[in-house]
Amino acid sequence: MFAAYAARIDADDPLSGLELGERPEPQARPGWSVVTVRAASLNHHDLWSLRGVGLPVGKLPMILGCDAAGVDEHGDEVVLHSVIGQSGHGVGPDEPRSILTERYQGTFAQRVAVPTWNLLPKPAGLSFEEAACLPTAWLTAYRMLFTNAGVKPGDTVLVQGAGGGVSTALVVLGKAAGLRVWVTGRDEAKRARAAELGADAVFPSGARLPERVDAVMETVGAATWSHSVKSLRPGGTIVISGATSGPNPPAAELNRIFFLELKVVGSTMGTKEELAGLLSFCATTGVRPVIDSVLPLTAAPEAFARMAKGDVFGKLVLTP
Repeated sequence: MFAAYAARIDADDPLSGLELGERPEPQARPGWSVVTVRAASLNHHDLWSLRGVGLPVGKLPMILGCDAAGVDEHGDEVVLHSVIGQSGHGVGPDEPRSILTERYQGTFAQRVAVPTWNLLPKPAGLSFEEAACLPTAWLTAYRMLFTNAGVKPGDTVLVQGAGGGVSTALVVLGKAAGLRVWVTGRDEAKRARAAELGADAVFPSGARLPERVDAVMETVGAATWSHSVKSLRPGGTIVISGATSGPNPPAAELNRIFFLELKVVGSTMGTKEELAGLLSFCATTGVRPVIDSVLPLTAAPEAFARMAKGDVFGKLVLTP
């Protein structure tokens, strides 16, 4: 079957390790299902995999892609939850939790095999392309807001960085839940688009805010960390789910954190139950993922290059 896969690891030139071509068909096994992929979405995780983060050389070649929606062997339309090993279903009882392509072949292919437990029904109102955007970036945003931030309708949330899959999800989900959402970003055009999505206010990166916020959603890391801490009201919460600009900020701001009793909460992906909640949320509210482009799987190198350059607003979707 045709697939986009990591053939080599190169930390300095990750795109050089991406190849397109024929790969073996996934094999059915007890407790697993083979899904015909109708749409799969790209995540930064896929780019990091080409750098060798979470993907050891011994697992190569590895079909990339964590997220997908498609049709199972029974003809049912499904969405994949890409955290494998959370429950023990389909894997050994001692296997640690992992993202799909850290151990198992991924979704940038015509077919993919996953534990049957990891499949959820696709709501009829969502297209395959929309549903494929939800299991990583949108699930991450859902957990950040509704499980870890401790916010309620009317609270003010600051989203650091405009344009990425998680940040656009945070804006759309936050507004649908009755939050006041502020967004920062370096790019004026992306800030304008965040406002079009419903952000109540947009600011250049590092700008002084009119008032302190109840929570900060942090995915940028070193470049915005100090601003995030200084933007919080006493007792407020930073939820951090990534560090695209690096993990080591120039100052940890520890004095401010303990003196103002700030909370710093780590957040990674989400559970199958949270993904079910997100699917229901989208189906009942009419909220839909923000899609930048839908491209054929043959254009995977173009999609990876755009993500690497930051030339994207919302999600990039690939269709086999």
